[in-house]
Amino acid sequence: MNIIELKHVNKRYDDGFVALKDINLKIESGKFYSLLGPSGSGKSTILRIIAGFSQPTEGRVFFAGKDITDLDPAKRQINTVFQNYALFSHLNVFDNVAFGLKIKKRPLREIKPIVKDALKMVRLEGYANREISELSGGQQQRVAIARAIVNEPKVLLLDESLSALDKRLRKEMQFELRAIQKKLGITFIFVTHDQEEALSMSDEIFVLNNGRIEQNGSPIDIYDEPINDFVARFIGNSNILPGRMIKDYEVEFANQRFKCADAGMKANEKVEIVIRPEDLDITSPEKGKLVVTAQTQLFLGDHFEIKAVDADENEWLIHSTNGCKLNQRIGLYFDPEDIHVMRLHESQKDFNARLESYEDEEHDND
Repeated sequence: MNIIELKHVNKRYDDGFVALKDINLKIESGKFYSLLGPSGSGKSTILRIIAGFSQPTEGRVFFAGKDITDLDPAKRQINTVFQNYALFSHLNVFDNVAFGLKIKKRPLREIKPIVKDALKMVRLEGYANREISELSGGQQQRVAIARAIVNEPKVLLLDESLSALDKRLRKEMQFELRAIQKKLGITFIFVTHDQEEALSMSDEIFVLNNGRIEQNGSPIDIYDEPINDFVARFIGNSNILPGRMIKDYEVEFANQRFKCADAGMKANEKVEIVIRPEDLDITSPEKGKLVVTAQTQLFLGDHFEIKAVDADENEWLIHSTNGCKLNQRIGLYFDPEDIHVMRLHESQKDFNARLESYEDEEHDND
């Protein structure tokens, strides 16, 4: 069931800036979603429109099938955890968490067990009487989440809520958020510009750029099957080269032909090739499918990052547990499944249609 749906949503400001362009998205109940993109891509604008803090210029917003485009934010079963947490510094933890319940005039005998359960959920038992100034950044975020969940929202929106934390705490809170979401069973929509964050936590990711949804899908789909150059470069590191589709399952790049796992394109169609750095194995020049010359090498703890060039001056980024010497000629080996072929300017709709047609054809052949 779709708990949230945006249909043909556009957002223009008085100065003429277009923040969102024909946004269509469906959010299922009980899943963890991420809106991922660079600054200015429109992800926070989508969040504000879902929350009701901003109105779309065109398009409609639906909640469980009901049009809520013009509904007051306070009447939506949606809560938001802001980037700065928006906690009340003059109130202690208990009063911060209980604030919404008190506004609704719930009696104190009902509020106490609800707040206690919420603090237990976010692992802040025993913190009820602490002042906000006494808490770490991670603890403050948990208070903000507890304050949101006591109102029993159907959807929880989180706007860059980990960005103020240091790297170690940020990683810890990624696991915390995912665990809380699974325990609560409610829908989380998380805004971030951090690819690793989105990949590690999400059931589904919407990748945004310049006010448009470039691609949506599971983290594995987004990483392994980027739809275009922007997604391939934005999600992780990539080697992207111009190529030509010879025929189904055969592609040409770097002046050589290779077997691949892609089909459904025109013969001799110009394409782009993506190979992830971790999918390149270093071997001897005689055993490699390509021969390159190492130019730089960095040791990053669990792997070496090597930059190399081939005979046509194509640059290659390699992540390997094996190092090499600078200016050494090395072979690169990769499997057909490691080659991802992207059509030029293909839309998500066209990509899905091609994939569905290809899968139907494979099923018929079986």
